[in-house]
Amino acid sequence: MTTPDQKVAVITGASQGIGAGLVEAYRKLGYAVVATSRTIEPSQDPDILTVRGDIADPATAERVIAAGMERFGRIDTLINNAGIFVAKPFHEYTQADYEAVTGINLTGFFRITQLAVERMLAQGGGHVVQITTSLVDHASSDVPSVLASLTKGGLQSATKALAIEYATRGIRSNAVALGVIKTPMHAEEYHETLAALHPVGRMGEVGDIADAVVYLENAPFVTGEILHVDGGQSAGH
Repeated sequence: MTTPDQKVAVITGASQGIGAGLVEAYRKLGYAVVATSRTIEPSQDPDILTVRGDIADPATAERVIAAGMERFGRIDTLINNAGIFVAKPFHEYTQADYEAVTGINLTGFFRITQLAVERMLAQGGGHVVQITTSLVDHASSDVPSVLASLTKGGLQSATKALAIEYATRGIRSNAVALGVIKTPMHAEEYHETLAALHPVGRMGEVGDIADAVVYLENAPFVTGEILHVDGGQSAGH
């Protein structure tokens, strides 16, 4: 059962893939978890609270943080994992594409992070982690990605700005910049092509990302860091 000093992590986009892997990793660390996504199912684990909602709607952020506080009484870590990627030539993006990507990647980050930081300030510390993409630092002619760079690039800059703004108040802010990870988002017939996009010649695993986030969680002297877990993509091609 939850104890008053048990730490609590909030994880967005938590129903499958990387998000589900992060829920599992934080439970192994002994954290209680508030897990949110549009389709998430209730958990049998009393230390996992699931909250359904679209993170692009600020009202979802309000509900998630309020529910976490009501159930567990504190918020120690927020992982902004929810994200959407639409690969199209820039001139072919529609207004609906733009609204979907900015809604989840930027608006989804903004309100829940504000609310989490308020709680962390009241508690005397905390940790915010953004999941971004290596394409922000290393654009690729193989992957048209202007909307990803526009939004996730904003998150990487915000990660550093948050780290500096709250450095003396016990709140750390970091990001993990991904290559292409094997998740249900990528159909198996494309795996070979996607593997070839990485200098190491393979796709990443969900465990690679969970391990990186856990490292950051346990690294009190690390803040403002963009940790590339991308099979070498950001170094060159």
